[in-house]
Amino acid sequence: MTSLQEYATYREIKSQPEAWAQALVEVARIQSLPKAADYEQVIFTGCGSTYYLSLAAAALYQELTGRAARAVPGGELLLNPQASVGRIGNPPAEKRDAIPLHGKTLLVAISRSGTTTETIKAVEKFKAEKRVDVVVISNYDEVLSRLADVNIVISKGQEESVAQTRSFASMYVAVTAFCARLAGRWDLMETVNDLPEVGEGLIERYESFAKGIGENLNFDRFYFLGSGVRYGLACEVNLKMKEMTLTHSEPFHFLEFRHGPMSMVNENAVVVGMLSDVNRVHEAKVLSEMETLGATVAGFGENEAEVEFKSGIPESVRGVLYLPVLQLMAFYRSLAKGLNPDRPNNLTAVVKLNL
Repeated sequence: MTSLQEYATYREIKSQPEAWAQALVEVARIQSLPKAADYEQVIFTGCGSTYYLSLAAAALYQELTGRAARAVPGGELLLNPQASVGRIGNPPAEKRDAIPLHGKTLLVAISRSGTTTETIKAVEKFKAEKRVDVVVISNYDEVLSRLADVNIVISKGQEESVAQTRSFASMYVAVTAFCARLAGRWDLMETVNDLPEVGEGLIERYESFAKGIGENLNFDRFYFLGSGVRYGLACEVNLKMKEMTLTHSEPFHFLEFRHGPMSMVNENAVVVGMLSDVNRVHEAKVLSEMETLGATVAGFGENEAEVEFKSGIPESVRGVLYLPVLQLMAFYRSLAKGLNPDRPNNLTAVVKLNL
């Protein structure tokens, strides 16, 4: 019988708090980090999982700084820069007068491998415009890192498996600390140091919960609900369920789920809610309604939920805590379906294109 420890995915999920700790150290050691006030806008970019990370990062940056940020997939940034960010990207001469000229932009490029083709090409193109500063967050000191003005490498987030778990979480912790620093929120920089210890306890307490839902093959569809900074995280755990288990899975904002998608809810559905503090009453009502429709619901939150963090960490910077138990849920489902979680169908760890 195969031991769980023989799967790289399992080892990487279980060991990720160590990578979180390194991410915090790497951000803290940077002496010359820019300030939010230095930029008119910030663009977060990545591909696949790191695009979803960018969605969460842009929402967090705006929440903490009150300044404009957006997330753009690396491929869109490369091929359709005018639609993504205005004048940056060298539009055709006949269109330049019609496209607004933005002020200084900070480009935050996120890539596990540091070798993703679209992200590298987009950064090269933007640097050629000489009107952006570039921050790179990665798990490997590779080509992308050498294009950076500020380089954050979390080597303990490196992975053998294809689906991102430890790497994603480590880079998200780095982004969380990065946004707090740009916002000048030193109070938050103190509290994020508790994340690794809280994460270890969370994994230990709720692994059996993740296993119970994951192994139940009566469930044939999963919906992950998250709003605000949690929507990008909902997208990411949805992707893990797709990649590792080949199961129908979708992410939604909480209130949007009522507008059509709830028609898919029945006794075979699992609805996971990433509960917030400030909007909890409205979000909990959505979960309650789905339960009356026959779904199995699982709320994740600080308190009074099926998975409780009990962290004492402010909501804006504890987002990574939603991830490990849901990653384990996908891992155990993969095994129950006779799949290999380390090698998802049709996927490779790095996408390289001839552009």
